Amino acid sequence: MAELRWERMTAPELKALAARDALVVLPIGSLEQHGPHLPVWTDSAHAHEIALRGAAAADLPAVVLPPMWLGLSEHHLPFGGTITLDYPTFHAVLRCVVRSLLADGFRRLLIVNGHGGNIDPLAVSARELAAEFGVPVVVTTWPNLAPKEIGAILTTQPGVQHACEGETSLWLALDAAQVRQDKVAEAMSNPPPNPPPGMVRFWSFEERAPRTGVRGDPRAATAGKGEAILAAVTTALAAAMRDPALWSRPDDVWAAGRAQR
Repeated sequence: MAELRWERMTAPELKALAARDALVVLPIGSLEQHGPHLPVWTDSAHAHEIALRGAAAADLPAVVLPPMWLGLSEHHLPFGGTITLDYPTFHAVLRCVVRSLLADGFRRLLIVNGHGGNIDPLAVSARELAAEFGVPVVVTTWPNLAPKEIGAILTTQPGVQHACEGETSLWLALDAAQVRQDKVAEAMSNPPPNPPPGMVRFWSFEERAPRTGVRGDPRAATAGKGEAILAAVTTALAAAMRDPALWSRPDDVWAAGRAQR
């Protein structure tokens, strides 16, 4: 199999990939609490693994960057073990990555996100970076790639939540030693409050998942469920990587006189 990991390649090898218009994939996660039973590296590790599997299955020129392990995780700070960026720093790091890729000769970037707290910030950053640099910057959060399939695999919850049946199943499939099995039974959170629908405000995980910081039921996790989730998400991600509709040049909406064309 061709090498996919940026950090294992030489500069001439990467220059050759850029000349082939290779797709660059940036996994983004976080370094944050995942209850008493999962490591703080969970979101970053899962995003990286899924990015690698998707790139391998897509069968096109592609290269996967090392995962960006810092995201927006201030809502997890009450539980400890969490390192977070603020949004201006988060966007600035992404901007430097895109500028560097352009200097290296690459013209397409796919961000594979593994952390819910990054979803809204990434939506803003992707549109800003595309407008500024004129290249497609596409973002996906991996559970959103195959929501129906994941919902059919899980038995206690409709989708992936946090340190839950889904994320624990992924670790059992990838590296079971990362799961503190003796802590799973005590990982359940107290019921969260039920605010009125349609309202947006900041909630910490102490408020959203009282006592343990876990949303969902990790007791139902199995390695088989993890393998099934990985297969479904990999198939969907590879198909998106091959879809030409995603990789057209962004409309230069800020160009002087754009409205007169």
